[in-house]
Order: sequence, then C-alpha cells, then structure tokens
Amino acid sequence: MRRPIVACLILSLVATAGLSAAARKFGKPITLKDTTKISDIYASPDQFNGKRVRVQGPIVDVCAERGCWIAIGSDQEFQALRFKVEDGVIVFPMEIKGQTASVEGVLTVATLSVAEQIEQGEHMAKEKKTPFDPNTVNGPKTSI
Repeated sequence: MRRPIVACLILSLVATAGLSAAARKFGKPITLKDTTKISDIYASPDQFNGKRVRVQGPIVDVCAERGCWIAIGSDQEFQALRFKVEDGVIVFPMEIKGQTASVEGVLTVATLSVAEQIEQGEHMAKEKKTPFDPNTVNGPKTSI
C-alpha cells in the first residue's frame, strides 16, 4: 500500500516564477546551483530533513487566503511540495499558478497525528472553501 505523503516546506523561501526574461522574483536570491528532483525527496525524505534544497517545477497551487504558500509539482504524478513563508513576508499572487518556478528552502519532515491531520484538513478546506471529511484520516502520516 502506498503511504500518502503531504508535502510542505517551512523555510526562508526564495522563488523565481516564470523562468523567462520577465521572470518575477520573490524573496532572497537563490544560492544553490544544483536542483533536486521532488521525486528524489519523496523517495528518501529523511535524507533531506533539515537540509536546504532547490527544486523546480510547475506552480500547481497558491494560497488563496493570504498568498503565504505555493505548491510546486513534481516530475512524478501526484507529488508536490508546499513552500510556506511567514504570513506577510512574501505574498504570492494567484496569477502565478501554472508558471514554472525555481524555489529554495529548508526541508522539514514530520509525522502528523490523526488530530493534527484533521486540524490541517479543516484549515485547508476553509481556506479553499471546499468540504473536508475527517473520516478520511486513518492514521499517522508523514509530512514533508
């Protein structure tokens, strides 16, 4: 059985959206030269825990409430990492969704309890104005 993994980076974020001559830059300049595949992070999350990584991919979601996070899609289906910044430090505009971004930050791996997952699910549902069924949570889950 595949273990579902929720992806989120808590970091001092640096991001470049667009990757073109008119690229928009958010945060500090990127310092890492090498890009890590998100699928490599999913394969061995503990190897990257607490380390600064740079990833690149399509922006698949943006925080609609405060613009305080973006989700970067993987090179593999059903994988994404969520990059979270402190509220107000960077405000990501909704219109960057669909663009390609290069993002750098410190990766955090944690195990979420059932109660923590329900709290997070309810928060995300409220933010996205979608329903959430707490009965879909069936045990601890690794969060990247």
